[in-house]
This record gives sequence, structure tokens and C-alpha cells, in this order.
Amino acid sequence: MSVISASLVKQLRDVTGAGMMDCKRALEETGGDLDAARVLLRERGLASAGKKAERTTSDGLVGYIVSNGAGAILGVGSETDFVAKNAEFQAFAEKVLRAVHAEGESTVEKFEPERLELIGKLGENIVIVGVARFESSNGHVIGGYAHPPANKIGVLVDLSGGTPELARQLAMHISWAAPEWRTKADVPEAIVAAEREIFMRSDEVQSKPEAAREKIVDGMLAKRFFAATPGGVLLEQPWISEPARTVGKVLEEAGATIERFTRIAVAG
Repeated sequence: MSVISASLVKQLRDVTGAGMMDCKRALEETGGDLDAARVLLRERGLASAGKKAERTTSDGLVGYIVSNGAGAILGVGSETDFVAKNAEFQAFAEKVLRAVHAEGESTVEKFEPERLELIGKLGENIVIVGVARFESSNGHVIGGYAHPPANKIGVLVDLSGGTPELARQLAMHISWAAPEWRTKADVPEAIVAAEREIFMRSDEVQSKPEAAREKIVDGMLAKRFFAATPGGVLLEQPWISEPARTVGKVLEEAGATIERFTRIAVAG
């Protein structure tokens, strides 16, 4: 068997978009003949990963792990629900997720050859949609949630104070309410000013006495922008299980503070 250099494998991979191992096997089988190996990959349907990688993914799977003082979340996109339910696709997603939980977010890079190989094998584009890892410190609780049964939306939260159950409930709320910001202070001033101007120019406000317009717009910002679901500010949103209270009020009463969160959606 011919000794195949790493540079030759890379050259074939760059040309075909096929996985590293597939390229190496094809070169070994063709005695290092680059053109023959390229034909062989095409015959096996493995040389189209490069083109498939340009296609949009609108489905996939989100999973999370919370254990040993750390939490990790990963979203892997596919083109169809059929591939999202494929055993090899799910095994790849779980392998990457467990690596992220153990080693950190940057570890996803080492799975690039395997990702490309899976594209060629399953015939669809497959991408890492999002990834995060939170490590808890004293007094912090990490919680996660993936919306069943399809697991297309997942959330990871870092809660200071509170309980694991509250962290899970908060992650569930975020999965549904999809906030864009954590607190009002996190919203850029330019965005708030633009929203205020839109409300101020609306027929609804312009029909009111001029002296009352500023106060009316303040109320509209509070209810229709900061507390919006989806979107808006997490702490200002109505709590999913008791809309009469805000998320901020629930956390305050529990002596808890939301430090950060990540929401990943692979469809919709």
C-alpha cells in the first residue's frame, strides 16, 4: 500500500469537499493517483460535501448537559427532520456536545473533518448552529432545557442564587419567550430611541393630547417593547407560568439573579 502524505489528502479534500478519512482511503485505493481518487469519491457520492455546505439548514437538533458544576449546549443544523432523526447524525451531535462539556467551546473545531464526512454520507448540509459552555462558581446554579419532543430549541442559563428547579423553569421560559436582552440596561440606546420615535409618530399617539404623549409612549415602550414576547427584555417579560408577575419579580422574590443565558434554535 502506498504511503499517502497529509498534504495530498488535504489537496484532495480541498478539491472535493469530502471527509479526511474518505480522501485518505480513496488515495490508498488508487495508489496515490489524485485524479483517480477524485473519480472514486464521486462514484461513492462523497465528493459533494463542498457544494452541500452552501445549502441552508432549517432543521436539526439541540441538546444540553448539566453536571459536575458545568453546563454545555449545542445546536446542530440539518436540512430536514429526516436527517435530524438519523442515528448517525444524533450520535455526532452527542459526541460533540460531550466534548464541549468536558473541554470547552473551542473543541468543536476538531470535529470539522467528521462533520464534512457526515455531509457526504447523509447527503445534506450539517452545521454547528450554536454552542456555549457555562461553568458555575460559588452560589451559581446552571440550568438547561430543550423543548420536547423535537428538541429544536434549547436554553442554558447561569443563575446566581435560586435553585436548580428555578433555573430549569427560567430556561423553559426563555425557550418560549425568546428575549433579546437580559436587562433594560443591555438594550442599546439607539434602539430604544428608534422604538420611541415609531410609537410617538403612530396615529394612536398623535390622536392624543400633546401633553400626554410622552407618558403614553413610556407605557407603550414598557408593555410592547421591553416586555415583548418573543423578543424584548427577559426581566421585563411576563413570567410564563404566572403572567401577572414579571421574570424580574420572580427572581427578586427568590433571591436570584440571571447572570447570562444562551438560547439556540435550529428551526422556525
